[in-house]
Amino acid sequence: MSFSVTEPSKRQKSIAGFLVITYALITLVPLFWVFITGFKTPPDSISYPPKVFFSPSLEGYVNLFTTRTRVTPEQMQALPPPVGFAEAIVRNRDMVIAGPSKFGERFMNSIIIGFGSTFLSIFLGTLAAYGFSRFNVPLKDDLMFFILSTRMMPPIAVAIPIFLMYRQLGLSDTHVGMILLYTAVNISLAVWLLKGFIDEIPREYEEAALIDGYTRFQAFYKVVLPQAATGIASTAIFCLIFAWNEYAFAVLLTSGTAQTAPPFIPTIIGVGGLDWPAVAAGATLFLLPVLIFTIVLRKHLLRGITFGAVRK
Repeated sequence: MSFSVTEPSKRQKSIAGFLVITYALITLVPLFWVFITGFKTPPDSISYPPKVFFSPSLEGYVNLFTTRTRVTPEQMQALPPPVGFAEAIVRNRDMVIAGPSKFGERFMNSIIIGFGSTFLSIFLGTLAAYGFSRFNVPLKDDLMFFILSTRMMPPIAVAIPIFLMYRQLGLSDTHVGMILLYTAVNISLAVWLLKGFIDEIPREYEEAALIDGYTRFQAFYKVVLPQAATGIASTAIFCLIFAWNEYAFAVLLTSGTAQTAPPFIPTIIGVGGLDWPAVAAGATLFLLPVLIFTIVLRKHLLRGITFGAVRK
């Protein structure tokens, strides 16, 4: 009986598929639980045993985007009828809406800082990676190791020096300060990943472009960048995930103006305890930008590094 050394059998494919599906389901269970908790009422969110089937409610999302205050029954009776479903939900808890919450501002700060630092990391990282890949840089290996070593240092080791430096420079609690900090952390990863992708692009393509009259920058822009789209997309996702989820520096260096969503979500306190539906609603919304960003770049992630090119 003939068989292939490289081609897996049907049984091996079935086992591999079962394991992948099982792992995916186990991984998605916590995300699914967070998602459905955002549509529970506070009593349902802390019920024991946990409720899988419940009457859905938007109370968590209403509490996430509003601040509320409790009133006496006499004050409640003196109020006019509620306007809108949000006010009606809040009044069912003997409270009234005092104003909007700060979640929208913190979420926008995350978008500005996360995507701003990602763009800057990719821009600088691509230029540095191209230089290391194409030019004879003195002490190239030592410099590459030094760049990578900055990623090995835990944030807490440099938290105090950065805090003192930012306080002297006036960068504490600013968007610019956080973008520069996250860029400094991410650029080492960007350089290492992108250099590996650019190394795989044959130099002959650039040489042919230079012979045709292109400048070095034109050859980089029109030849290298399209070929490195896969590496740029995957590196951008890693950089965004770090900047989007970073917590330690955000807690230490921001308090109001530039505070991002990660340190704000745990502070969503309801009357009488932690408002788990509001926390779950905030976590669900917090996941969406990274998910959308990954889906948008999906086509680049699936393309080969030398698409449309003749391999050496």
